[in-house]
Amino acid sequence: MLRLFKLAKRSAIKSRAQAINQLKSILVSADVDLRESLAGLSNPRLFRRCAELDILQVPGPAGAARHVLRLLARLQHLTAEIDDLNERIAAAVEASTPGLLDVRGVGPDSAAALLISAGDNPERLDSEASFAALCGTSPVEASSGTFMPLSSHTARVPDGGAR
Repeated sequence: MLRLFKLAKRSAIKSRAQAINQLKSILVSADVDLRESLAGLSNPRLFRRCAELDILQVPGPAGAARHVLRLLARLQHLTAEIDDLNERIAAAVEASTPGLLDVRGVGPDSAAALLISAGDNPERLDSEASFAALCGTSPVEASSGTFMPLSSHTARVPDGGAR
């Protein structure tokens, strides 16, 4: 269930970013009157105004720009979809592991990623060390390849883990 919610959320976020980029690129090349009427607005207000644009029977590029801006304002629906998925992810995490979200620094996304990884690899979680390795937080020896005395070992956090 968490995997599906995360998949849908990732898709909605990518679609929203693409729609925002397209909307702004159309504004740059839109006719002066339309561009000036939308200038200086914050993003949420800009998106609302684009959604409210009348589709006039204006021929040519000006009419096409108004029509496409109104269509691209669908990103308001994508934002609502992302908010809904965030709530569903948080509820699913709380239902499967009560108290996990109460831990400082653990939000719904990181908790879901952790639960997904642990669910895929339950046999790997037989100790705290194996759990740290799965998360990518266990220190590993860092060496330049040359001989170093035993007293000067250094460690680093690995780049790996479940990503």
